[in-house]
Amino acid sequence: MTVLLAQISDLHLDGGERATRRAERVMDHLRSLPRPVDALLVTGDIADHGAEAEYEEAARILAAPFPVLTCPGNHDSRPAFRKALLGEEPGPGPVNRLHHVAGTAVLMCDSTLPGRDEGLLDAETLAWMDAELTALPEGTSALLAFHQPPVDLHHPLPDSCRLQQPDALAALLGAHPRVAAVLTGHAHTAAASLFAGRPLIVGPAVTWTLRMSWEGDAPADREQPPGIAYHVLDDTGRLTTHYRVVL
Repeated sequence: MTVLLAQISDLHLDGGERATRRAERVMDHLRSLPRPVDALLVTGDIADHGAEAEYEEAARILAAPFPVLTCPGNHDSRPAFRKALLGEEPGPGPVNRLHHVAGTAVLMCDSTLPGRDEGLLDAETLAWMDAELTALPEGTSALLAFHQPPVDLHHPLPDSCRLQQPDALAALLGAHPRVAAVLTGHAHTAAASLFAGRPLIVGPAVTWTLRMSWEGDAPADREQPPGIAYHVLDDTGRLTTHYRVVL
């Protein structure tokens, strides 16, 4: 069975017209596709300040006829994220959720360290990931999604606040060959690499695009259009990713 997923990241909704307009443009595009995606993954930094009003706006903008799966980023606040976006009781613990999409397990994981920009998959989250992957039926492929990439992307801004202690994640992947790929955001640049022998795909940002060092000195390119990653996972467990911008 082939599953089609869209991924967006780093909306940074702040109540301002620019962030709202860009996020609405992306969602209008996704809702108008001739073939709907099986799910949309939103890999963190949904809000810019972690305010409840920002998540209320996000809930309105992200409403769609397909499942919308979310995880927090370093700009997000777990209690407000839970209350205003997920409709749950506010709480400070990691926001980890397992979703089944067209026969594929998608683990939306919380890699945030409250109050800090770098990430960490803490002991609670790693134990949850291990338990959920172990319990999956035989033959089920899985994808892991969280905010901070676990490798350097060769720019000082994202590399200064990447995922910490990546060896723990590498060990988990070594124990679970059913994981087809790792999907992240945070870096504001569409990128592809490898981690622990698996594809590592970094989703593009909605709010602004990272200008790499060979493209200029100012890191935030606010003129680039928002981006989308489309992930196609086939029945052999092979992931293919296509990137698009929304003009």
